[in-house]
Amino acid sequence: MAKDAIAVFDVGKTNKKVLIYDSTLKVVDRRYRHFDTLLQEGVEVEPLEDIRQWFLDTLEELAQDHAITSIGISTHGASVVFLDDQGDPVCPLVSYTHQPPEEMHQQFFDALGSSREELQQRTATVELKPLINPAKLAFFCRSRWPREFSRVRHMLFLPQYFAWLLTGRYSSDYTYAGCHTYLWDFASWSWDTRVLAGLGLDQAVPPEPRSPWHPAGTVLPGIARSRGLSPETTVATGIHDSNASLLPYLLRKGSERFVLNSTGTWCVAMHPTTGPVTFRPDEVGKSVFYNISAFGDPVKTTILLGGLEFGTYREILQEFHGDHDPPPFNRALYQGVIQGCRQFIVPGVVPGTGQFPDSTPRIVDEGREYPLEDIRQGKVVPPLLQDLPRAYAVLNLSLALQSKTALERVGLAPGVSLFTEGGFRNNPDYNALLAAFFPESPLFLTNIEEATSLGAAITALAAREGRDPREYRDLFEIEEFPVPAGTFHGLGEYEKAFRDLV
Repeated sequence: MAKDAIAVFDVGKTNKKVLIYDSTLKVVDRRYRHFDTLLQEGVEVEPLEDIRQWFLDTLEELAQDHAITSIGISTHGASVVFLDDQGDPVCPLVSYTHQPPEEMHQQFFDALGSSREELQQRTATVELKPLINPAKLAFFCRSRWPREFSRVRHMLFLPQYFAWLLTGRYSSDYTYAGCHTYLWDFASWSWDTRVLAGLGLDQAVPPEPRSPWHPAGTVLPGIARSRGLSPETTVATGIHDSNASLLPYLLRKGSERFVLNSTGTWCVAMHPTTGPVTFRPDEVGKSVFYNISAFGDPVKTTILLGGLEFGTYREILQEFHGDHDPPPFNRALYQGVIQGCRQFIVPGVVPGTGQFPDSTPRIVDEGREYPLEDIRQGKVVPPLLQDLPRAYAVLNLSLALQSKTALERVGLAPGVSLFTEGGFRNNPDYNALLAAFFPESPLFLTNIEEATSLGAAITALAAREGRDPREYRDLFEIEEFPVPAGTFHGLGEYEKAFRDLV
């Protein structure tokens, strides 16, 4: 049995993972599981009990082959569990993709006595129409289930819920508290007491958010006995997933400026900064905000649902062409689409998100518009969808143009390195387009396949050994593979036409 193994619970929106790392931060075992979102009383919810049970069962299974001595937890950044004084959830775990009634958004700001702009400036949070802002999610739960919500005694972000499940101790970390929550006052660098009081949750949050590698505690004796774990197993407080994926780059790059383009269901562009937390006028109301890094520094951030958008159109294309792999990169095909400037895929799949929140999702093909919902229902079929390679080219152009705006808004400048991490690192078309858009910013792919899990493993190792994560920078390497900066004639004209549509 391997000694001193680290278990990581990596909770993504699409997939849940438990990975085992050895003490040199190498993956030695892993398990994956997909959980579908459910509809409960007309509300999209996550199957919290099923996820909890699978996590514990998987820990038990892996503990038979690995001497787990520490556990790290990372989860997607928009989920809150509300507990009563017995530690039981009082409301469902509402999915952040749920779209509340439109009027609720204004009711939220009215109840807190703040405008959208003022609250964005104070909490460095962007408003999103789905329930991606935890304070707005709390407001929704209070309105939807008032009797149950009146019993809330503890509000835990999702990493800290699982840390509590293992240790019995309540905690919070600043990477999650400061991530588009409306709950963190960046000027005072503390909880936003006005928002918490307005929600009736000022006594429900742990008083002082910790670093993500602070030990939440050790595993409860009952869980240790039933799951084959040592009662001395250390559990780290937990970390927001985007900041977990950023942590390995912060360790290896040191003071060097860079932007990380972390791609998946969400494409998250992150630019670590030491400057003030401010927004330009053109950024107010857009998907631009600040994270807080594992080391407590501001990270200018933008998001868009790139992976979800790619998956949506891939499913549509599979209806016409069957199961298939995306076609190989064809520079001549892209050049033809760009110079033709007559075919576009317009975002966004989830209204009110991304860099163009007011955009209506559709395909524009030779001047005719085809709404996405009509395409999904089979009411219309754009000719573009019949040509598989061309359809993928137009889709990748749309995603790259959205990412270009996102990267510009976080301050990607000439000479600043750019890294594509996550699912799109395996999309050569997308990366070739990004390299063409930013010829003076070197673009790299890396050898890191599980950056989020690696970041969480680092926090678990630091929690176990009582050390600063910076001491582990030499335990791993980041191999960098440059993407050549090619050119496409007419790219500026295509971009202008795209922007006119969004």
